[in-house]
Amino acid sequence: MSSGDGTRRVRAGRRTVEVHRPDKVLFPGSDAKEYTKGDLVDYHRAVAPFMLPHLRGRPLMLERHPDGIDGPAFMQKNTPDHYPEWIERVEVAKEGGTVRHTVCDDTATLLYLADQAGIALHRWLSRSDRIDHPDRLVFDLDPSGDDFEAVREAARLLGELLDELDLPSAPMTTGSRGLHVIVPLNGRHDFDEVRAFARDVADTLAAARPDRLTTAARKKERGGRLYLDIQRNAYAQTAVAPYTVRPRPGAPVATPVTWDQLDDPELHARRWTIADAVEQARTNPWSGLLNRGRALGPARRRLNALRG
Repeated sequence: MSSGDGTRRVRAGRRTVEVHRPDKVLFPGSDAKEYTKGDLVDYHRAVAPFMLPHLRGRPLMLERHPDGIDGPAFMQKNTPDHYPEWIERVEVAKEGGTVRHTVCDDTATLLYLADQAGIALHRWLSRSDRIDHPDRLVFDLDPSGDDFEAVREAARLLGELLDELDLPSAPMTTGSRGLHVIVPLNGRHDFDEVRAFARDVADTLAAARPDRLTTAARKKERGGRLYLDIQRNAYAQTAVAPYTVRPRPGAPVATPVTWDQLDDPELHARRWTIADAVEQARTNPWSGLLNRGRALGPARRRLNALRG
């Protein structure tokens, strides 16, 4: 429903969200397809049933592009005072104070954030009720260039190692260049424990393939190797949320996939966009994964045995 001032009103559950300037182009078209703010809102409305389970209860950081992806961008952690009162917030500690993060618990909030040109949603790996104890572990496979074959190989190696450690895992395209591999946890470990475990897994993998993989944080030390990034596994760090859009031409989406899909020669980091990511979401690629959160104790013992 549109009004005379160009504002569009979208129903979401019990609420109606106003979308201002829905025809505003956020993703200009040249080599890629053009998409507007209205298109972004429509995508979020369609993907909400699949995306919200990954967002509920988690502090968010918004990547906002008010003038589209070619204009200035900024990262928003603190929730502005003008946001509607029905949008959830959570106050979390930071050095020297607190931050009042937005929490996206429903479709109406998702649409409101799209209206704010919040293109990419970055989520915490913990929930607000247990803020110091993550229930997700993330490995970010970051190639030195746009070489997805290197990403595919690293993901397979990582998946095999996690299988040996008896940890469930699942890959996700980032919508940029690489993949994230997610491990569900039971939330009993603090960030320091989780990060130390992730670092040891990455070090073990890099030691087995020193010509292909590295854990060197500095780019000049990587020498063209794929970077196994575990830095997101820390308090107040974030990772791109499943099914979020990335601010790149063509509106690519960070999309969960199955391990079998890794063998698809058509797969790459920007395989899905807001035009077709919902179709992939409907296949439920991470079926049952998120209910299988594990403790790291047994995996740690297995890893120590492997490392000798």
